[in-house]
Amino acid sequence: MTSAVPPHAAPPAPDVVDEWAAPVATGPLDATVEVPGSKSLTNRLLVLAALADGAGTLRGALRSRDADLMIGALRALGARIDEGDDPSTLHVTPGPLRGDVDVDTGLAGTVMRFLPPVAALADGPVRFDGDPEARVRPMLPVLAALGSLGVRVTSPDGGTPTHLPFTVHGAGRVTGGAVDVDASASSQFVSALLLAGARFERGLTLRHIGTTLPSLPHIAMTVATLRDVGVEVDDSRDGIWQVSPGPVAARDVRVEPDLSNAAPFLAAALVGGGSVRVPGWPTETTQPGALLPELFGRLGAQARLDGDVLTVTGTGEVRGADLDLHAAGELAPTFAVLAALADSPSRLRGIAHLRGHETDRLAALATEITRLGGQAEETRDGLVITPRPLHGGLFRTYADHRMATSAAVLGLRVPGVRVENVGTTAKTLPGFDGMWERMLGAATGPVTEGRA
Repeated sequence: MTSAVPPHAAPPAPDVVDEWAAPVATGPLDATVEVPGSKSLTNRLLVLAALADGAGTLRGALRSRDADLMIGALRALGARIDEGDDPSTLHVTPGPLRGDVDVDTGLAGTVMRFLPPVAALADGPVRFDGDPEARVRPMLPVLAALGSLGVRVTSPDGGTPTHLPFTVHGAGRVTGGAVDVDASASSQFVSALLLAGARFERGLTLRHIGTTLPSLPHIAMTVATLRDVGVEVDDSRDGIWQVSPGPVAARDVRVEPDLSNAAPFLAAALVGGGSVRVPGWPTETTQPGALLPELFGRLGAQARLDGDVLTVTGTGEVRGADLDLHAAGELAPTFAVLAALADSPSRLRGIAHLRGHETDRLAALATEITRLGGQAEETRDGLVITPRPLHGGLFRTYADHRMATSAAVLGLRVPGVRVENVGTTAKTLPGFDGMWERMLGAATGPVTEGRA
């Protein structure tokens, strides 16, 4: 049994910019929600397209703040990226990687972590900085790995950085070789180095030396994406990845829908009753959201895949459960609020790494659920949530998109929930609030993405 730890103080809350009244579900749902492309895949494919040996195209790419930050950063580094007939089609033409540029990471973990190894290949210094909230996110594992590979990385005072801001002093080449990385805090540290490894002169052999490795599906996604562009990756040994040096092939690819962004919409069927459908659901995928049908089933829903349409049907009752979310921590905020609405206590485990996400998600979820009358306690690696009568009030989001979407789920059952800064959802899903409102009123036609 996981031992309890003292409760953490919630992260500092930003000044309130706006409050959105989360609508209550007034009857069973019957809606089809078209979810835009995967952020995780979009940003991996953009990096590889910028490192490729020719021009390529992404179709169905996500256009959100995170993706647009990646596009802006790659343009600064020398890639040409043009929109096609619609904004989700992106034509990428690689160029020589250039230095003496600035990269704005915003709050995008994929930008702040995936691009330093790319910047090491540039012909001069690349300066990284981002939002105030990004400056507390851990960066040391990937920066230390670059240092051990001979890449100079400095903080503004000339020292060794552990967080933003920092400068990667690109030398136009990286020798590569073997490197040890503790990726216990985030699988992104592994993915970041693997994505650029084929462009290192000797390739890359990466060994994870930490005690745990969260979000393994995201590493599997990175490996599969690399193989799809012709990069040879040996992952036959647990915790060791070997990337052979060689070209990155240009491709014309279509991006899968973002299954994690589908989670709050599908969760609405459990809370409000009725059915919610998401078309374009892949039969095979490395996205952590592939676990949703099984997880929703544990909470009492029925999930059915007909062709490429996933339908989740609920009765309005949610069962408590013990859920290991180690492989899909990004789904935890949705399941935390479902647990607060359940008929018995729940335990979410395997998610200690969420303390280093956009905010300390475990502390933030415990604080906000408790603020509305619930009981949520942190453990060493997760949360224990005991249902209590809930009431309306302000649900703070800490500039975290998944805190905002989880608050919307809670508001389906609890009148008077006000969501702080719902616009933070533009990080991965522009127009979320409009999609949510249309889902609740949808009688005909699919609910589609709005542009921010």
